[in-house]
Amino acid sequence: MTLHVTNTLTGESEPFEPRDPEDVLLYYCGLTVSDPPHLGHARSWVHVDVMHRWLEFLGYDVRHVENFTDVNEKIVARVGEDDLGESEAAVAETYIQRTIDDMRSLNLLRAEVYPRVSEHVPEIIDLVETLIQKGYAYESNGSVYFDVTGFDEYGKLSNQDLDEIESQGEPDERSEKRNPADFALWKAGGVDPDAVEEHRHEGVDHGGDPPEGLTWDSPWGEGRPGWHIECSAMSMTHLDETLDIHVGGRDLVFPHHENEIAQSEAATDQQFANYWLHCELFQMDDEKMSSSLGNFVTVDDAIDRWGTNVVRTFLTAGSYNSKQLYSDETIAEAEQRWAQLERGYEAAVEALDSPAASSKVEDGALRDAIDGARETFTAAMNDDFNTREAQSALLLIATAINRHLEAARGDTDREAELAYDYRGLRRAVETLAELGGVLGLSFTGETTGSADLAGDVVDLVLEVREREREAGNYERADELRDELAALGIEVQDTDDGSTYRLPSEE
Repeated sequence: MTLHVTNTLTGESEPFEPRDPEDVLLYYCGLTVSDPPHLGHARSWVHVDVMHRWLEFLGYDVRHVENFTDVNEKIVARVGEDDLGESEAAVAETYIQRTIDDMRSLNLLRAEVYPRVSEHVPEIIDLVETLIQKGYAYESNGSVYFDVTGFDEYGKLSNQDLDEIESQGEPDERSEKRNPADFALWKAGGVDPDAVEEHRHEGVDHGGDPPEGLTWDSPWGEGRPGWHIECSAMSMTHLDETLDIHVGGRDLVFPHHENEIAQSEAATDQQFANYWLHCELFQMDDEKMSSSLGNFVTVDDAIDRWGTNVVRTFLTAGSYNSKQLYSDETIAEAEQRWAQLERGYEAAVEALDSPAASSKVEDGALRDAIDGARETFTAAMNDDFNTREAQSALLLIATAINRHLEAARGDTDREAELAYDYRGLRRAVETLAELGGVLGLSFTGETTGSADLAGDVVDLVLEVREREREAGNYERADELRDELAALGIEVQDTDDGSTYRLPSEE
């Protein structure tokens, strides 16, 4: 089955066909490094990482580039806060290091390169000059703006008519622009003090004059690059004028990605990206999880509380283009799912390394289940990177392992007469490791955080189960109890509530 992706540019599911049959050029709009990374950022990172892994699984050589935006008024607003540094560059450096640390803790594959805006100002200036020369941009009071009326296809990504687009940019730009919808490619002077003040954290006394951001010489005078031009310059510098896949958050469709298309295609006369994939928003309390709203869980806190495998199980429980809710219940389900996968894997390894592993026993049901799960996993991933269905396929393997072991143990009361399907279990272990690796899960027993199966986790699952029962969802409540039983956790319902016994308890 061919990989199909949902292309925001066309609104259709399309077969994926890279320009080069062997190489894929993948660009992801990276983080503006002005706050600690949170689970909302991690969700997009993990899904882009899974895309990278699946494309490599299909045999492509993936050239993956992800930028750091290290020039921004939000970064300047952090100068002097909490020992972050006394300059825009110092604050950016602090948060870039934290971001990289969080990426490693999430078991992300490394990108080919992580370009920074501050390193690419010459390329940005060259691109702006090209747009002026071709008549798509104009200088005004030392700033340069893109003339949206000169690009006939403006609005094709966000499906907006030019007449309906409101003013872009800061209010002080309006008098400088020919059209309210024109956007800045280069801004004269330093960072706007009002914009810096807008992004300051409440209750923090910075004192003194407002901090100043970086500026660079240009043909139009001292200034700073506009936001949108940065990604065009960096992606074309490190990949090509035409990308295979451009990924970003759904909230970037307009204006950021729309403007990327306009300025890039105006400059090169080539299609900028063939496939645009957008990650849906991550919600917390019915709002988008974001640094500006303050409703976020940082990546390092999440890893410390639950561990890498649980966090990745949680984040891949929903597909990249579906909305996902953070709650105690959804985290509990992820803990339960990972525990089921891990215990199935470990039980199979233990059986493989026991004298009961037989070279002559063949369990057709086990082997068929593994083959079926592989087919289901492959079909899911080729269906627009459907990680939810792919994850469910892995759980089918864990269930098949448990059934095989239980059936073997049920055939005899004497340990010496146990007989397991060695080849079947070995295939199960190898398949879990291989396909789990596509989702970035590690079955090696090494975890990055402190999360293990414990009483508080079971309590949380039982709370979810009780809520399902109160809502009348008895079938789902029974499923949760059965899944705990598959992990060796015995649940007893009493008049005073549910009690349980962990596998290690006598």
